[in-house]
Amino acid sequence: VRLVESGGGSVQTGGSLTLSCVASGLTNSDYCMGWFRQSRGKKPEGVVTVDSDGNTVYADSAKGRFTASVDNADANKTLILRMNNLGPQDTALYACGAGTGMCDSIDYWGQGTQVTVSS
Repeated sequence: VRLVESGGGSVQTGGSLTLSCVASGLTNSDYCMGWFRQSRGKKPEGVVTVDSDGNTVYADSAKGRFTASVDNADANKTLILRMNNLGPQDTALYACGAGTGMCDSIDYWGQGTQVTVSS
């Protein structure tokens, strides 16, 4: 399984960004994909997970501002995260993760994409 992320960047407070994660080789009927982030000096945290049944779980910090979806239109699976009303607290390295179970473990990781929100 290979995960390739894109879409990070720099925005001002209140701005929006869309992150994409293309998963190739994730062929299991059961799978989980998610976005995770780590800010400088803080522990990694989950932002959102989506499983193959469509169950989506957001972190409290993401609820109402972030929207995740999975596109299965082609042989790859693409996890999209639309982030609105961003604030400096959202500045972090965002990494895409995937697993072949139902979100009980993440087995594969992308390299990450930086999101920086300036005040």
